[in-house]
Amino acid sequence: MATQPADYCREIETYLCRKNDGHLIRVVGPSFELVSQWEQQGIPLKIAFQGIDRCFERYYRRGPRRRPVKIDFCEADVLDVFDEWRRAVGVAPAVQTSGGDGGERSAERLALTASRSSLPAHLERVVTRLTAARANGSMGGEFDDVIDGVSRELDAARSTARGLRGDARRALIDRLRSLDAELLRHARSRLAGATRTTLAHEADEELAAFRAVMPADAYARAREAAIDRLVRERFGLPTITFA
Repeated sequence: MATQPADYCREIETYLCRKNDGHLIRVVGPSFELVSQWEQQGIPLKIAFQGIDRCFERYYRRGPRRRPVKIDFCEADVLDVFDEWRRAVGVAPAVQTSGGDGGERSAERLALTASRSSLPAHLERVVTRLTAARANGSMGGEFDDVIDGVSRELDAARSTARGLRGDARRALIDRLRSLDAELLRHARSRLAGATRTTLAHEADEELAAFRAVMPADAYARAREAAIDRLVRERFGLPTITFA
């Protein structure tokens, strides 16, 4: 795992080259400064790669590519994926960007996401992703039954969620949190010992930039959350909890 800006930028450049079908787009000058800021903020390489992937996916949806994608075009997606990762794991940025407004931009993006979210829409997305995970066929046995049961419960809740207020709404949100924990318990139980060790190592790598500044108990919680995120990623599971 790269730990210095030059190494980090080299890894990003190599990944960008692969995404551009071998066409070399150098990460130099202003682009180097931009990517160096990602490293300074503690953005894990894997998270940066996912942001780059998201940028390319959107670019391909617009039709055939006309020119190679520069890393600068991926900035918003990389920062968005980093925001999502931080919320899932529970860590603050390692540093602010040199422009001093990185935290404000992050808060604006989170506020916009929240404003567009609703409980019924969240439930619909969760059911759709659970259906896709079930169809993937990588679970099997008891886990399939668990997913089916959760999907049925969420599908039923979706029809009444729009009008819920007060205690009824809080009760549903608490139930979603319980279902999320139950699903993760079953997912973790299906992992072999070697896989669990690998995921724990990946979580440590993702959190490396934050470990020195986090209290031990906070780091332990973040590490478990990071492992949970990797388990979701491995099985294609959504986050059922509604914030």
